[in-house]
Amino acid sequence: MDRTTAWEDRATKASVGDLVGEVMRDVSLLIRQEVQLAKAELRDSASEAKRGAGLLGGAAYAGSMALMFISIAAWWALGDEIGHGWSALVVAVVWAIVALGTYLPGRKAIGNIKGTPETLETLKKIPETLKKDED
Repeated sequence: MDRTTAWEDRATKASVGDLVGEVMRDVSLLIRQEVQLAKAELRDSASEAKRGAGLLGGAAYAGSMALMFISIAAWWALGDEIGHGWSALVVAVVWAIVALGTYLPGRKAIGNIKGTPETLETLKKIPETLKKDED
């Protein structure tokens, strides 16, 4: 007996209330599974966000401390050779390059956050699945 025939036999023997109850149980199970999938995906995304935020925070703190002490020393040392105004500009450009070097990997880590793509994809399929059963 194929699947369609079995369903038709059951449909003719079962009451409407039984069929509605079965559909509700199936929908309830589907929703519970989708919630579990969403939780797992959000856990993974939160872990990646934590990593990216940590990298950016660490880069900002280390950069500010290094910027303060090394910049003063470099500015002072270069000031005797090219003048204090030019030496300040040279030091600022160097630290702008360093800032870019720490910002790009942090931005990439934040950009790798996926959210809940599988959950969204399967939720889009629910209405289509219910429509197929109506035909």
